[in-house]
Amino acid sequence: MRLIRSIYLCCTIVISVEGWAPKLPEERELTTNLSNLSLRKVPTDLAPASTTVDLSYNLLSELQNSDFHSVSKLKILILCHNSLQQLDIKSFEFNKELRYLDVSHNRLNVVTWYPLASLKHVDLSFNRFDTMPISEETGHMSQLETLGLSGAKIQKSDFQKISHLHLNTVILGLRTLSHYEEGSLPILNTTKLHIVLPMNVNFWALLCDGLKTSKILEMTNIDGKSQFVSYETRHDLILENAKTSILLFNKVDLLWDDLLLVFQFVWHTSVEYFQIENVTFGGIVYLDHESFDYTSTVMRTVKLEHVHFRVFNIPQDRIYLLFTKMDIENLTISDAQMPHMLFPNSPTRFQYLNFANNILTDDLLKKPAQLPDLKTLILKGNKLETLSLASCFVSLTPVMHLDLSQNLLQHQNDDNCSWPDTLLTMDLSSNKLAGSVFRCLPRSIQTLDLNNNKIQTIPKEIIHLTSLQELNIALNFLTDLPECSHFRKLSVLNVEMNLILSPSLNFLQSCQEVRTLNVGKNPFQCTCDLRDFIQLGKHSEGMLLGWSDSYLCEYPLNLKGTQLKDVYLPELSCNTALLIATIVAIVLVLGMAVAFSCLCLDLPWYLRMLGQWIQIRLRVGEATQEQLRRNVQFHAFIAYSERDSLWVKSALIPSLEKEDGSVLICIYERNFDPGKSMTENIIDCIEKSYKSIFILSPDFVQSEWCHYEGIAHHDLFRDNSDHIIFILLEPVPFYCIPTRYQKLKDLMGRKALLEWPKSRHKCRLVLANLRAAIDVNLSDNRQACELQTFTGLNEQARGSASSLIRTDCL
Repeated sequence: MRLIRSIYLCCTIVISVEGWAPKLPEERELTTNLSNLSLRKVPTDLAPASTTVDLSYNLLSELQNSDFHSVSKLKILILCHNSLQQLDIKSFEFNKELRYLDVSHNRLNVVTWYPLASLKHVDLSFNRFDTMPISEETGHMSQLETLGLSGAKIQKSDFQKISHLHLNTVILGLRTLSHYEEGSLPILNTTKLHIVLPMNVNFWALLCDGLKTSKILEMTNIDGKSQFVSYETRHDLILENAKTSILLFNKVDLLWDDLLLVFQFVWHTSVEYFQIENVTFGGIVYLDHESFDYTSTVMRTVKLEHVHFRVFNIPQDRIYLLFTKMDIENLTISDAQMPHMLFPNSPTRFQYLNFANNILTDDLLKKPAQLPDLKTLILKGNKLETLSLASCFVSLTPVMHLDLSQNLLQHQNDDNCSWPDTLLTMDLSSNKLAGSVFRCLPRSIQTLDLNNNKIQTIPKEIIHLTSLQELNIALNFLTDLPECSHFRKLSVLNVEMNLILSPSLNFLQSCQEVRTLNVGKNPFQCTCDLRDFIQLGKHSEGMLLGWSDSYLCEYPLNLKGTQLKDVYLPELSCNTALLIATIVAIVLVLGMAVAFSCLCLDLPWYLRMLGQWIQIRLRVGEATQEQLRRNVQFHAFIAYSERDSLWVKSALIPSLEKEDGSVLICIYERNFDPGKSMTENIIDCIEKSYKSIFILSPDFVQSEWCHYEGIAHHDLFRDNSDHIIFILLEPVPFYCIPTRYQKLKDLMGRKALLEWPKSRHKCRLVLANLRAAIDVNLSDNRQACELQTFTGLNEQARGSASSLIRTDCL
């Protein structure tokens, strides 16, 4: 297999005229692209720093010696597909770094050589030279690696001038060929020879000499319009002197008999690898296929790709058997519209079979072939339908790599599968397989591709794939990550482009060996269920392939298109237990804070004062003109006992009255009329005051309230009136209130009492409430008070008045 791989590698580096491109240096270089601009002359303003200049597909007819002098760093010059007729390589003598020159597909008939030391690639193919454009100066270019030539005549004398050069590739791009001197090609010393033939040219002589020239021979444009010469007269000579081990045919159009003769001819040469691409054959068959001589060959690989059939009269089974009887190591017949394939009854040496992109059906699988050495079987791109038949077809082979992709395969649960124990890699992508396929898999499989099928779930009861290491289930209909209970060694898993909304992390617990995971391009639902997966992606250190560009939110709509790494899902909102614990902790802390405030800071009292202040402010704001229309002259009337007079006069009144006289307080000592009774004075003061403040204390209840009990029926004492304010200066237990003062008990039970605190800070709040309660503008309806005041009374008269009050109460 190492030899076969090396052969394949060599084939991949074969250079064709149309597809070859130079390998540019790794460092950045300036490229000037002027192709396909219909230029007739080389522009004079080429960038001096240009290292690559492309002037292909223009109308250039001649080059001036000074055209490229300014481009001193020029390394690659492409002049193909123009109309140049003459070329003087000395024009590039100032381009000391020029190493690639392409002037193919022009009209050149004269070339003047000049030994540029740096020039390694020169392509003069597909021009109009009469003979090969080779001179003595060409032989002095020892650094030359690739040389493209063309000419109507090929003769030994031309090639003898460069026979000493060790070339890597020689391209003969021939527009016409009128004469070929036999034995000319073997003079060349090259590793690869590519001959592009003109139409209607007998390729036989070139093929014979080409096989004796290089290790790799490629021939393009082979047709059977010219007479095909029998190989028999040259058989021994070619067999003795052939050098070619890799033979490549491209664009072949032959009769089937001619193609058969080519195979027979090449079979007995030194060719080990024979590839034919883009081949068309057909016609009436005259040769006997049974006469093909399979002996005496070193052939190991035959490859036919892109095969087209004309209408011809030949049983197809003969074609199939012609190739399968070759008994070589590697056979490829792909893209040939081949409906069937037959194998001989005897064992074959095939190690590699590739029948991709044909129209093979289950008929191929119904009769197992004898393939004791088979290692790789490729049947992709056909019309196979039954997976169990495929297992039976390879059951007796030591196949290791099986490709059944791009078919119509299905598997029924009741179908029995029998796979060889040697199978390591299997590609079942792009079929119609469902989850039942996991009941029809080889236990030895290590790499499995089920991409683009119809798998919705992986059944729990499946075969234990103990060796499976890589699994590709992309582009299916999975809704969650699979578990690894049946494939413990899984290290690579691809489930992109499925229907996974929130991948379950139970996968990681059962799939501990997974090192590479691809879950991208799924319709992720970015909710709390996805939080753990997002954390995995952020900290996976390369485990998730495509993170984070391929991991986008699909739901909810406000997050659609957002990368998962940018989605914030806090732990508190996603963890129910943590949320409950946090709420309980907050409630406990708040409860403790409230308890502390209530017990130590008397918070309820402050709250009650604040509530009262707010209510008072609202009531003051809602005061109507009707309330102020009753001849109000004072902001407040204060009723108190003689025992509490010192506190009222020294503490309360100074705190309520203002120096500017804007707040007037009514008290009996200065505002009562001596000519009226006590009851009349009280009623008169209450009616002329916006608020009435009663200073409650045991002494007031016992000595003063008697004057007010009788007038408590007044409208200002009704339940819904806010005219009365009670200040509880000292505690007054209900049992200390005489039973005849029932109205007082009712008022104290219904009215809010302002308790006068002992703390100075609390006193300020009480005073603030009182100020707010009497804060009303009385300037418009204040009138001169007609009450007579007894400011000149002496202390004895005051004593007599007090005695009179006490007498009235009795």
